[in-house]
Amino acid sequence: MKYRHSTAQSADYLRLALKRMSQQDAGLHPASYAIWYEYVAGTNPVLKAAVDAQIERDGRLNEATTYALYARHVADFDAKTALRIGDSVNHIVEQISESATAAGEQASRFGGSLENWTDALHLPGGSGSLASGVEDILRGTREMQEAISALQIRLEESRREVQQLRQEVARAREEALIDALTGLTNRKGFDLALAACLKEETREAQGPCLLMIDLDHFKRLNDTQGHLFGDQVLASVGQILRANVKGKDTATRYGGEEFAVILPQTPRGGAISLAEALRALVFSSRVRRSGDKEALIGNISVSIGVADYIAGESATEFVSRADRALYMAKAQGRNRVVLAPRPQSAGVQ
Repeated sequence: MKYRHSTAQSADYLRLALKRMSQQDAGLHPASYAIWYEYVAGTNPVLKAAVDAQIERDGRLNEATTYALYARHVADFDAKTALRIGDSVNHIVEQISESATAAGEQASRFGGSLENWTDALHLPGGSGSLASGVEDILRGTREMQEAISALQIRLEESRREVQQLRQEVARAREEALIDALTGLTNRKGFDLALAACLKEETREAQGPCLLMIDLDHFKRLNDTQGHLFGDQVLASVGQILRANVKGKDTATRYGGEEFAVILPQTPRGGAISLAEALRALVFSSRVRRSGDKEALIGNISVSIGVADYIAGESATEFVSRADRALYMAKAQGRNRVVLAPRPQSAGVQ
């Protein structure tokens, strides 16, 4: 059980959490409550540090940052813990099973030796009373062998159950990295994929590159067409990205109306070409408004910032350069692709 607070403690934490929640720009929903409950209870120091840093930077938590913090520091905790416990239990079961197998083999060898000895004692000149005693020992050995065999069967069943549990937890963890609306990897999955990409990055192959994509005038679209249609547009963009981002590349919903594409082995020119193709596909698409068979809404556009990786820069710097290029595209009129400039010290490739 994750929370072990008394009723009185929980009531105090509830009061403190609601006070904190009411000071933010996010809704009073379960994700927000979970963050602030763990914050005031002091049970999640990593979350507390992340919340403090976010508030110091932005003043308040908004809807997007609240869900991002929840996904990164609260929702994924139980899945990771369960997976780790599953690994440990599986390891213990394997060790016990191996020990039981070894004990069974020893008992079998000992039983074989006793049977040979009993046969010898029953030969002419052997000791009958001694043979009787050995038979008693042999009978006990056989009973021990049967018990060990039964134990091995139970252990094998337990091992299968543990393995099944680990697979279910792994599936749950994988599902926790998927954005439900678009079917793309979510922000947590983006962070993991980018970290893995930069960890494996070498200068032998060109890349990686990063695309940061933002829907133009999305707030106005929500206000005029409704939030349900806004969700349809997000899902449509997700479908376009899923259909055109393949292989080792990763398409993600970065947050709100912003998307990102990680291209581990794509050079700058290839990244720009893909960005232009995605921009054109979105602009040429038409989204049917739910419940209205005649209403096809078009002229939906995206702005895209492209950055090619500079050796030695952090993931944060890499994302920031792509994000700055995105906002340059916005400033230049939207519905366009802009390449992030490289610092002069990094050289031109």
